[in-house]
Amino acid sequence: MRLKIILAGLIAFCSFCSNGQETNQVGFNAREYYDLLGVNEITHMPDVALGKETGLTNIYTLQYRSPEVGLLNRWEMWKRNDGVAVISIRGTIQQPVSWMANFYAAMIPATGSLQINDSTNFQYQVAANPKAAVHIGWMIGLAHFAPGLVSAIKETIATDKTNQFIIMGHSQGGGLAFLTTSYLYYLTQKGELPSNIKWTTYCSAAPKPGNTYYAYDFDFITRNGKAYTIVNSADWVPETPNGVQTLNDYNTGSPFSNIQAILGSQKPIARWYLNGVFKKMDRSTKKAQRRLDKYLGHKMYKVVKKVLPQFKQPAFANTSVYTRAGVPIVLIPDAAYWQAFPEDPAKTFQHHLMGPYRMLVKTYYLNRQ
Repeated sequence: MRLKIILAGLIAFCSFCSNGQETNQVGFNAREYYDLLGVNEITHMPDVALGKETGLTNIYTLQYRSPEVGLLNRWEMWKRNDGVAVISIRGTIQQPVSWMANFYAAMIPATGSLQINDSTNFQYQVAANPKAAVHIGWMIGLAHFAPGLVSAIKETIATDKTNQFIIMGHSQGGGLAFLTTSYLYYLTQKGELPSNIKWTTYCSAAPKPGNTYYAYDFDFITRNGKAYTIVNSADWVPETPNGVQTLNDYNTGSPFSNIQAILGSQKPIARWYLNGVFKKMDRSTKKAQRRLDKYLGHKMYKVVKKVLPQFKQPAFANTSVYTRAGVPIVLIPDAAYWQAFPEDPAKTFQHHLMGPYRMLVKTYYLNRQ
């Protein structure tokens, strides 16, 4: 009799643990990501097309769509049937102003302020390391929609009694999802948002958001949560923006910071040769850095100012070594994929759209469950 009671208890305990693992899945949740692609696809729809969320209405319900702000940035608040809130961020749309946000690609410090108009100075922090820097174009987007988003989060917490939020973005929306996650995290550290919020982030087909030190910070602050960067290896967008690593981008203590002392131990001819090579490499990378700031920073600012005439250009960070962040979920095309999406140089965004990502997630995750 005692043995039966013990066995019954063990069975009940195992059943409890199993159910807990299903509702609090550890690791990448492919089904959740797959469904969120559908949510984010609706976020990209024009206002007149709303109401076509067929197939999602039993699981996800649209609560709020923001107006277009900044460089045509937009986000939505959704509610899942289990109470989880979803922040869906729109990516690039087929408007020149939207593309400006991508090409305005100089870096600014990860902590600072942006004077977005004559009456609004946006104070922000998206990393703790003073060496961290991020993409200015996407930070402009965050600066414009952050106040409304934070208000909506507070209202959602109060109304729905939830502390679970998902942040989802595809393409430029994925780049913004990185910065949004970081910004909201540091608001919790300052007490401006509840510290018990649980965040899950899906940066889908996202470009690189900032430099190495920003990536370090992002991966550190999300270490106890879930923050994924999903990449189709045939997609060129996650390989952008272009960047360059100068000798200034290394941590203090690298041999490059004391190169003369190292070269001093060499024989005269070797010292002369190596010193010349080092100077050429140093000059060439710094020159490339200055060119990036010139064309993707100062010149693009003149274009952006025509759309945001009161925006004041901040000082750029002396870096442009763009780096990926987040837990990588890499999707490798197989034979069936290449048959469906054969290489065609004329189809620039063929591998970047949501359809190819859906196919690969189904192939490697959903079809094997």
